Amino acid sequence: MSREICHDVFAVDGKSSKSRCTPLDVFKYLNLTKNSDHTMIRPSRDELHTQIVLDVLLYAILDVNEKDEQFVSYLWVDLQWYDHSIYWDPEDFCNISKIHPPSSVLWTPDITIEEMIESNKMVESPYVSLGYRGIIFSRTNMVVVTSCRIRVYKFPFDIQSCNLTFKSYIHSEDEIKLYAYDSKWSIEWSLKKMTQTEWLFTNLTISRETVDNFGPTQTVIVYTISMKRRSALYVANFLVPILFFLCLDLTSFLISNTGGEKLSFKVTVLLAITVMQLILNEILPSSSDRIPLIVIFCIGIFGLMMVSLLETIVVMRLLEKDSASQANKADEDQSLKLENRTPSVCNVSVDETPSEQLSKEDNSSQPTEEFNALEKISDELKEMEKTLTQVLHSTKEEGKPGYWTRVAKIVNIVFFFFYVTAVSVLLSVLFILWNKPEDQ
Repeated sequence: MSREICHDVFAVDGKSSKSRCTPLDVFKYLNLTKNSDHTMIRPSRDELHTQIVLDVLLYAILDVNEKDEQFVSYLWVDLQWYDHSIYWDPEDFCNISKIHPPSSVLWTPDITIEEMIESNKMVESPYVSLGYRGIIFSRTNMVVVTSCRIRVYKFPFDIQSCNLTFKSYIHSEDEIKLYAYDSKWSIEWSLKKMTQTEWLFTNLTISRETVDNFGPTQTVIVYTISMKRRSALYVANFLVPILFFLCLDLTSFLISNTGGEKLSFKVTVLLAITVMQLILNEILPSSSDRIPLIVIFCIGIFGLMMVSLLETIVVMRLLEKDSASQANKADEDQSLKLENRTPSVCNVSVDETPSEQLSKEDNSSQPTEEFNALEKISDELKEMEKTLTQVLHSTKEEGKPGYWTRVAKIVNIVFFFFYVTAVSVLLSVLFILWNKPEDQ
């Protein structure tokens, strides 16, 4: 990567021998030691500012922690500046045009990342590249943990943007001015080299700003990294199972309301949605200023299932009320039947003795006995006819549903159509909002 800053060439007094052909000879010639002026003082000419060219290459997106709102990235940070006091003639040193002295013997800019919350965990290179015209190039590999505002409104179809703001610790704009290298080249390189994980790198924008950080006015370079989440895994493991639970709740309308199986089934499905909500709470940050659409999705389905459960309880109560009224009516009919079937008691005089009753029976005529027998048979036939009529009437009434049973059936049908309509409206609105561009 060859990038140079326009500068003037300054001659250095003194003569050099043609026989010096090692980098060490150049090093001694420049007198690069820890106690030299190159180490202690910022390079400048006529009290002008020092220009620092900055280039950031995004090598990998390691992690995006939604809960803690942290962005972890692996960066290559290149710095380039010019020291007018350093110069040698390559022809005097066997055409040596570049050396790699330790960074401790040269002044290096104090560039930091404003959003960084943890120090760099990578071992920095102890050397820099020094050209014969005074061009100094430094490269640092960094694992950067920065704070980033995570917008989870459209989770898991969200697009995140995290800023990396580069600035000097202490130098003002009059002392150090930062300039960014071409962003197009950085984007192409990052897309080519980056290892794609859960997040897909989509764009990199660079802006140069002048800010007042509680004191000196400084020049800052802001790199905005845009990335899109891979949502296939969340759809398969979260959204689709909830839709399956919703379909199960819809099919529960086919279960009979007479038993308790339907009620227990709906309670089980409702508890499954509750477990999904607990898992979602562990993923999303609590600092979000807007309720995420996926939370609305879970709450909406949970609410519809809860209303469906209440409707099942009401229908079962109506059926129970109708069954109780029919049971009371059956008890009353049974009591009337018992009263109608009271056994007949023979009219026997108390004053008559058994011998007198016997003699009385002997004096009765034969036609009277036959008449009594026929009358008894006639009474039994009438009783059988009455019983058969009652049985037919009760059978006809049992085949016709009661009043509360008919009310429960109407409530069930009306609620089913309401339930299907509410689910369709909820899913349609969420689909539109998920596909609507979000204002950043």
